[in-house]
Amino acid sequence: MSKAVVSIVMGSDSDLEIMREAAKALDDFGIAYEMDVTSAHRSPDRTAEYARNAPKNGIRVIIAGAGGAAHLAGVIAAHTTLPVIGVPIASTSLNGLDSLLATVQMPAGIPVATVAIGKPGATNAGVLAAQILALDDPAIAAKLQGHKEKLARSVEEKSRKLKESAR
Repeated sequence: MSKAVVSIVMGSDSDLEIMREAAKALDDFGIAYEMDVTSAHRSPDRTAEYARNAPKNGIRVIIAGAGGAAHLAGVIAAHTTLPVIGVPIASTSLNGLDSLLATVQMPAGIPVATVAIGKPGATNAGVLAAQILALDDPAIAAKLQGHKEKLARSVEEKSRKLKESAR
């Protein structure tokens, strides 16, 4: 397998079920990735070291998922110049709203691209990482075009089935 260019990290292994959706999207585009657990609060030094070393380890995009206070993506963004995509995860009685706000409300100059809460967001994080990498990789760009065409065909098929069932 080729060397990872995307890193998927999560604040806890309990986030793995959600973050696997990002991995599935990257698999669809043939993009090599790594996965790890690191915490903005429980292992802040490890998290900062991870973020600082990511570029020299060949990582080009970081996807960070976290629930609750959800500071992981922001802490990583503070320690790297790589693009960081935050995935809010529902883990409290607030159903992910707390995670969404913690991830999206970054101070000026420390951006985190934030996607939807949960599995749809993790999928979109994988697709967004592919779009970033496709800027200088025509093979990934072609796969993204195929992905868009597949989505359009799916809608056409659903429309056809609906019209047939309504007769």
